[in-house]
Amino acid sequence: MSSLLKCVFTPFARNTLAKMHYSSGVSIRLLPSYKCSFEDPVHVTVSGLNHQQRVDLRSKITDDNGRVFQARATYQADNNGQIDLNRDPSLGGTFTGVEPMGLFWALTGEVVSWKFALTDVTRPALVDIEVVSDNRVIAKVTNERHCLTDGVRRIPVTEGRIRGTLFMPPGKGPFPGILDTYVFRGGPFELRAALLAKRGFAVFALAFQGYQDLPKKADRFHLEYFEEGIDFLRQQPEVKDQKIGLVSISKSGDLALSMATFLPGISATVSINGCNANTLVPIYYKDIFVPPLLFDVKRGKMTPSGFLDIGDVMNDPMSEEGLPSVIPIERASGNFMFIMSEADRNWQTAYYAKLACERLKAHGKDNYELVRYEKAGHFIEVPYMPFCLANFHAAANQVVYFGGEPKAHSEAQLDAWKRIVNFFKKHLASDDDSSISKL
Repeated sequence: MSSLLKCVFTPFARNTLAKMHYSSGVSIRLLPSYKCSFEDPVHVTVSGLNHQQRVDLRSKITDDNGRVFQARATYQADNNGQIDLNRDPSLGGTFTGVEPMGLFWALTGEVVSWKFALTDVTRPALVDIEVVSDNRVIAKVTNERHCLTDGVRRIPVTEGRIRGTLFMPPGKGPFPGILDTYVFRGGPFELRAALLAKRGFAVFALAFQGYQDLPKKADRFHLEYFEEGIDFLRQQPEVKDQKIGLVSISKSGDLALSMATFLPGISATVSINGCNANTLVPIYYKDIFVPPLLFDVKRGKMTPSGFLDIGDVMNDPMSEEGLPSVIPIERASGNFMFIMSEADRNWQTAYYAKLACERLKAHGKDNYELVRYEKAGHFIEVPYMPFCLANFHAAANQVVYFGGEPKAHSEAQLDAWKRIVNFFKKHLASDDDSSISKL
């Protein structure tokens, strides 16, 4: 492992040229560069157009499953033949108004139930931006959105029975550690882990089902497996004696709450649109057993667009049958951040977050933060991740509606990302720790 840790990935040194095509002197500029980190904005300008000329700007990206996501908007050049997305409004298209990053957050799949897939963080995500006039492309540029930046080290992990990917910031540390889990994927969600490592955290994206030689689908979770993942992270020379945090979303959210409650030494936990009770499968740890909160799919209903809305199918955690599944988070010694979307239709996220905070408060604890987003949907991920309105849900065994509005969801992802980084800086970094980069 020590030799692997010396491998430094420097994607900005790749010999990859931006694809730029110009016609009649029209050009697109991406500032500060056509290369950037996946989480960073770019300033888009167009020059060389005619006085007050109207054109369409189009963006396109192909995900790791070969599916195409696109956005478009109509703009009018100023008297100097220029368009500046930081200044000028879209007059129509996928979005309207002044939206500097509209060509990115408004990217939509050709099929509305697609979820953007980015699994290979060793390659940049390529967003093609075109200027179109009279159905003819007159300028084009490609934005390289890199996942691994600033010398972040990516190390595949096959250690005993644990599987996943470790991301280390550049340097010798010490670095606070974060365990990242994501049930929706089963395998490691490497993008979030890589971007957190850029911020100065050692992040272990832990897989636990449907990945390599792990069971395709777990019918129970033993916390000992996750404890092994945390111990592996703690044993890294760059992390030894540092604090440990957890970050997770959806079903993984209640899994993280269980880890924070029953496993020792967890200092900070971020649960994104999770539940306050253990859901779907039982949890075991030593002599502890937490039964699952179950659901009745018959309570689902169809949306006007033809998707199944499962927002109300889960049993109430406060009901007689639900109470044994509620996680006793008051036993946890660390701090919590609950991020919740009020428009989430995967389940009743707002209700669950409220119950979790009330339980902590009732036990005399103030070790929590609650972050609300009124119009965001279920999958709050990293900045500029395309919005997912509907997608296949393994538990429901069909495509379901996840709720939210694209613009509000994009704004929530931007805000939540800053809050998550600051939360971990506050609760994981030592007072004299200068290895955590500033926002």
